[in-house]
Amino acid sequence: MKKICCILFLLLITFSCKKEDQIENEISKIDVNLMVERFDRAYAEAGPKDLSQLKKAFPFLFSKHIPDSVFIARMSDTLQNQLLEEVNQKFSDFSIIEDEITGLFQHLKYYDITFSEPRVVTLTNDVKYRDKVIVTDTIVLIPLDNYLGQEHKYYANIPKYITQNMKPSQIVSNIASDYAKRYTFQSQKKTLLDDMIYFGKQLYFKDKMIPFKADEEKIGYSQSQLEFAKFNESEIWTNFIENEYLYSTESSLPGRFIADAPFSKFYLQLDRESPGRIGQYIGWQIVRAYMNNNDVSLLDMMKRDAVEIFNKSNYKPPK
Repeated sequence: MKKICCILFLLLITFSCKKEDQIENEISKIDVNLMVERFDRAYAEAGPKDLSQLKKAFPFLFSKHIPDSVFIARMSDTLQNQLLEEVNQKFSDFSIIEDEITGLFQHLKYYDITFSEPRVVTLTNDVKYRDKVIVTDTIVLIPLDNYLGQEHKYYANIPKYITQNMKPSQIVSNIASDYAKRYTFQSQKKTLLDDMIYFGKQLYFKDKMIPFKADEEKIGYSQSQLEFAKFNESEIWTNFIENEYLYSTESSLPGRFIADAPFSKFYLQLDRESPGRIGQYIGWQIVRAYMNNNDVSLLDMMKRDAVEIFNKSNYKPPK
């Protein structure tokens, strides 16, 4: 009987892999009209006489409440020019990232037939790292000074748990995150479980939209942080259950397990070894289990209630 179960399991995995390969083959044939517009370069090369042309080409980047003299002054500002030069050196070749964005848009068009490619514009934004990217229905803005590499001198005063993701490989993952938020519906976010599933949905969305990226890049962990989460998943889950955290509305829990932080706070010896946002990781595994055990489309799942997803997931952490 055990042999039969193993054979059936292997057949199921083989069928599932073939289906995924077929879907990816279809997606690779989808046409995408993408031209990344390098506003950062245009601004670096511009003089005062070029300002009106820049404003005409990129009106959404120039506030009507700021006089032209401010923008002209920035053109000769030493620090601004140094920043633009650093960006130009780091991103002299944007082809790999452009290919990844194309892949993301192909997947978005496959799963949502209403999706239309936006304008994609690169720029600098004075290292406002909390605004990693800006996504609207018609425009994607990528502040490249947020992705100069985790050891860059401009990031010396930024916490390490943040700078570890300030690198080019995270650009498409951050764009996918912003799109995931736009597709995610959650009727409430009162309990820890609500938050876990909310972010778990978004990470699963990235599974489908950027399957060419590694799991650590999707969630923004280092390889060792991801390995910690995988190895300790059962212990973390036991801790959540024993402390009755899932349905708790205690206000400190999101800060301890959901918010971006240098580590998660179990108030145990393992705290310093753990990555932040461990609740998001567990939520991701619950959503993965739900999608493996239920016949539900991606966009339908994004609208499902957190409790329903959890109850029907049959989630069991690996031991």
